[in-house]
Amino acid sequence: MHRNSLKRSNDSTRIIITAIMGIAFGFFVGISISSVHLTKISLLSSPVGNSFDVPVADSEIDRFSDEVKRSSAVIDESSGTKNLETLGSIRLPKIFVASNPRGAESLPPGIVVSESDFYLRRLWGEPSEDLKKKPKYLVTFTVGYEQRHNINAAVKKFSDDFAILLFHYDGRTSEWDQFEWSRSAIHVSARKQTKWWYAKRFLHPDIVSAYEYIFIWDEDLGVEHFNADKYIHLVKKYGLEISQPGLEPNNGLTWEMTKRRGDKEVHMVTEEKPGWCSDPHLPPCAAFVEIMAPVFSREAWRCVWHMIQNDLVHGWGLDFALRRCVEPAHEKIGVIDSQWIVHQVIPSLGNQGESDKGKGPRDSVRARCRSEWAQFQLRVTNADKSYLEGLKRNGKG
Repeated sequence: MHRNSLKRSNDSTRIIITAIMGIAFGFFVGISISSVHLTKISLLSSPVGNSFDVPVADSEIDRFSDEVKRSSAVIDESSGTKNLETLGSIRLPKIFVASNPRGAESLPPGIVVSESDFYLRRLWGEPSEDLKKKPKYLVTFTVGYEQRHNINAAVKKFSDDFAILLFHYDGRTSEWDQFEWSRSAIHVSARKQTKWWYAKRFLHPDIVSAYEYIFIWDEDLGVEHFNADKYIHLVKKYGLEISQPGLEPNNGLTWEMTKRRGDKEVHMVTEEKPGWCSDPHLPPCAAFVEIMAPVFSREAWRCVWHMIQNDLVHGWGLDFALRRCVEPAHEKIGVIDSQWIVHQVIPSLGNQGESDKGKGPRDSVRARCRSEWAQFQLRVTNADKSYLEGLKRNGKG
């Protein structure tokens, strides 16, 4: 009986000791996890910490801070740097920021510059003093030298609030310097390319983010009755995200929607031929402008740019799809009647095509335009179907 009692006592002691050890072990593990978690939280709320989305030990932060402090001592702001090698040899912290732009996850957010502009910069002096004035809007024309006088007249309709960007499809750029404004414009040249080819490659939303509105215009537009500042005023007044000037009814008119109305400032709906519009709020009776002279808000362009196809360069069919980028489209897309233009219908770029399958240059270009329209519509339809079928498979339909 004595031995049994002693055995039970020893068993109880072992159980108590095991329990104490388990509690102690759990306590230390919990402290360790909390320390890492709190370090991450403090990092996310501190100037340096915004750079980290991964747990970092306190020692790593202290190490990096000490190295930065030591390196800062070699910088002399009055005379530049004395020892750049010391700055460059700092051991970098481990950084991964999932919210950074793709490819920049290893950079601290404070150094990431994801947006840009077309502002011209000096090669000397202080960067903060480079610009006397920052244009608020961007105007692009796709041009050939033969239309220089028409473009010169058009550019004069835009104040210094508008930056001018010329896309040259004929390779002739320096000759435009006969115009004073050309010397402060941006010139981009690629032979025999359309404005939508240029737009996809040079007007990325992050590049034009500095501009409230982006004009993407053809070169054969008469602007005698157009004032850009008044146009912008009306766009803002009516809350239009996508717009165009009204077209002179007797020149180059294709759609009723874009015909200028003499008794209105702006219109968003129209009546077309019987059977053309299944709904009065749908194109071409509403939510529609043509691709010859569209104007996009910064927010609308961010969507439209992604819809432009890389290989379909004429843009036919794009105008019927613009409504996907604003909501409600029949209220956010409209035509400015009181600031109107004339479509001169000069097939200058079309004349630079080549004969194909028995067709002349202009006919060959137009045939591709029609083909691209059909291809674009088919791609959009297939993309819609694929998306909806995916929702159905995932039980979200």
